[in-house]
Amino acid sequence: MKTVLVTGCSSGIGRATALEFRRREWTVYATARDPYDLTDLADAGCETDTLDVTSQSDVDRVVDRIVESEGRIDCLVNNAGYGQFGPIEDVPISRVHAQFDVNVYGPHRLTRAVLPHMRERGEGTIVNVSSTAGRLASPMMGVYAGSKHALEAMSDALRAEVDSFGVDVVLVEPGPVKTPFGDRAMEMLDDLPRSDGYEDLYHIQRDTNVMGGGGGTFGVRPDAVAETIVDAANVADPAARYPVGDIAKLGVLGRYLPDRIRDRLFDLVRWVMS
Repeated sequence: MKTVLVTGCSSGIGRATALEFRRREWTVYATARDPYDLTDLADAGCETDTLDVTSQSDVDRVVDRIVESEGRIDCLVNNAGYGQFGPIEDVPISRVHAQFDVNVYGPHRLTRAVLPHMRERGEGTIVNVSSTAGRLASPMMGVYAGSKHALEAMSDALRAEVDSFGVDVVLVEPGPVKTPFGDRAMEMLDDLPRSDGYEDLYHIQRDTNVMGGGGGTFGVRPDAVAETIVDAANVADPAARYPVGDIAKLGVLGRYLPDRIRDRLFDLVRWVMS
C-alpha cells in the first residue's frame, strides 16, 4: 500500500483528503495541531498524529515515524494553512510572519524532511494546496495572497529541481470552498488595529463574507478538492497546476488582464459596494 502524509486534517479540505486517500486504500497519516480533532479519522482507519507545521521537531518526529513504520512516503499533501486578511498598512509585521510561517515555511519544512526519502526511492509526489489568490491578488488579501504567491513560486522551482529524481510537484488551486476558512479569517480581521483610511474596504469584506460565507453559492465542496488532490497523486505524469471550481478557473484567466484594467475593475467594485 502507498503511504501519504496530510497536514491540516482537523476540518475542511484536509479532513476530506485524508478520507478520500483512505477510501482508495492508501495508508494515511492524518495530522493536525490538536489530536482530538482527528478522532473520527482514526475510526475511519487513518493513522493520526500531532503536527504543528511551524515546529521543526514535530515535522522531524512525524516523518521519522512514518519512514520507520512504513519504509516509504509516496505522497506529501501540504494543506495546513489559514488566511490573514486586511489592508497591508493595517497588518502588523508579526501577523505577516505568522502567516508565512504556516503557509510558506510549513510546506518548506515538510518538503525538506520528506524529499531525501523520495529521492532515495526514485519516486514520490508533493502536493501543495495553494489558492486562486496564489495567481491573482486582490485588495484586503495582500498578505494571504503573498504567502500563496510564494508557495507557487517555490513549487515551480522545486518541480524542475526534482524532476530528474522521479518526484512530481503539484499545485492544487481552489477558489471559494465550503469550509469555515472565511469565518476564521474574518475573526482575525476583526482583531486588527485599524487605521482610518480603509473603512470602505472593511465594509466590503464584511458584506462579501456575509453573502458568501462558507464558500458562498459558487463555492465547491471540500470533497471536490480532495478528489483532485488524490487524482494527482495517483497518475504517473500529473499536471503542474489544478484549479478547482469555476471561480478558480476565472481567477487564473484574470491574471492575464493588463494591470491597469484589473486595477480599474477593483476600483469599480469598491465604488459600487461602498
